[in-house]
Amino acid sequence: MKLRTLVAAASLALAACTTTEVQQPGAKADLKEAASLNTQLGIDYMRSGQMDLALEKLKRAVEQDPDLAVAHSTLALIYQRKGDTELAEEHYRDALDINKNDPGTLNNFGVFLCGQGKIEDAEEAFVKAAKSTDNTVPADAWANAGVCVRRDKKNPGRAEEYFRQALALNPRHSNALAQMAVVCFERKDYLRARAFLSRYEAVTKPSPEMLALGVRNERQLGDQAAARSYERRLRSDYPDAQVTYDLFKSGKP
Repeated sequence: MKLRTLVAAASLALAACTTTEVQQPGAKADLKEAASLNTQLGIDYMRSGQMDLALEKLKRAVEQDPDLAVAHSTLALIYQRKGDTELAEEHYRDALDINKNDPGTLNNFGVFLCGQGKIEDAEEAFVKAAKSTDNTVPADAWANAGVCVRRDKKNPGRAEEYFRQALALNPRHSNALAQMAVVCFERKDYLRARAFLSRYEAVTKPSPEMLALGVRNERQLGDQAAARSYERRLRSDYPDAQVTYDLFKSGKP
């Protein structure tokens, strides 16, 4: 069952900007200002999908001010999306050398490391992000830690612990609720899976995977009417979803 991907939103505190060219003045203070403005331009281009222009501005920014952590962390995100893992890791580490406790960079580095299969290192980054006093959404980092740790089958209980940490901070955290529903279903605790699914549906529109989980869970509970209700919603809301085809082709619980 395909679960929600890890969050990799940029932690960027710069204001919106215009798209004018930034010149490179000679004074150190002016260079820092130019680096900040070029970083803003790079972020703006990245958000609009113009990655080559974003790279150009951000490379210039780190040349002008090598200690601008947000420029390095944004470069890391772009290289990550382009599949250049070596440069992505280099800039993540540069950003964290400058600001080791930045929760956004730690979270995104965790996403990167998890994608590289470095589960323990990713977990460490997520936990640091969650515990950072600067983190305004620590539940996201706890949930991400749980998602990543679930890929390592050695200690499934630790993933549940992280999801519960997320829910303790935000009882309406949709990703943590969805993950707990899956955990309970896999444990064959179908009543608790139903409860978490219900809470999940109360805060967001269910994904096709979660509707399919609802079908399977209600079949296990013997509530065929509820299972058919989930089936109808799955067919209606996601008629082309692969999970719909797979579920009804197999006929499995």
